[in-house]
Amino acid sequence: MEQNSEESTADRAHGRLAARLRARLPDLRDAEARVAQVFLDRGADLVGLSVSDVAALASTAPSTVVRACQRLGFRGYQEVKIAAAREAPQPAVPSSGDPAERALATTVRAAREALDGLAATVGGAQLRAAAEAIATAGRVLVIGEGLSGAVALDAAYRLRALGCGVDVPADSSTAQLAAGTLPAGAACLAVSHSGATRTVVDAARRARAAGAEVIALTSYARSPLTEAATRSLVAGGQELVLGLEAVASRLAHLAVLDALMLLVRDRRGPSAEAALALSAEVTAQHTY
Repeated sequence: MEQNSEESTADRAHGRLAARLRARLPDLRDAEARVAQVFLDRGADLVGLSVSDVAALASTAPSTVVRACQRLGFRGYQEVKIAAAREAPQPAVPSSGDPAERALATTVRAAREALDGLAATVGGAQLRAAAEAIATAGRVLVIGEGLSGAVALDAAYRLRALGCGVDVPADSSTAQLAAGTLPAGAACLAVSHSGATRTVVDAARRARAAGAEVIALTSYARSPLTEAATRSLVAGGQELVLGLEAVASRLAHLAVLDALMLLVRDRRGPSAEAALALSAEVTAQHTY
């Protein structure tokens, strides 16, 4: 009886998003209806599509996708993706009886998949161009929000250790001001897993309008952030089903930053080596 109860619960959960979309589809017109049809056609595959991807499939603008989401009763596209992810088939979980071992194995697998995919999305030419822009910039603005904020802080620390002039604002308002007042020859490194965090995208747009090189570090090839950037480094995977995108994307982004820092170090040469020596000295003075 218990198994039948579980199965009926699963059956009820299946297709909830589709039912919700079909119920509201008659209220939509033209482009918004095409957006809803993309949602229906793609289903769980939406977890791998950015708002720009959906816009292209529906032959409309990203703003229309967001508007359609709201007309359908969602706060935005991210909420639609989360709803789709909840209905996606769950990947097989390691069979260990220990919950801790299963959790660790699942997390490691997600991280490994994200790292293994780096070579397919990040090319040498992209890395070299991004490193050149950062290494030669008179000033580097680093921005990120939420979990990507930790990656931004890490990037800023390492760039400072290489002798770069770095600004990493503590709040979004300061980031907007810093981006809008960047001088000629500056660079902006914008970090966002989704590429759709409004404060990060707005700051990137301001930085580009000021004439700065904008390097996006994100997990989606097509997003508002990559559209605002002059160069993009795409890494991290797009999974949402297990809720592990935070872990996998951060590890992938940090791996890309490692490679980027090596190139910046080589490009800056003696000045980077001198800065690293000072960093090592400061670190030694604060270590027992």
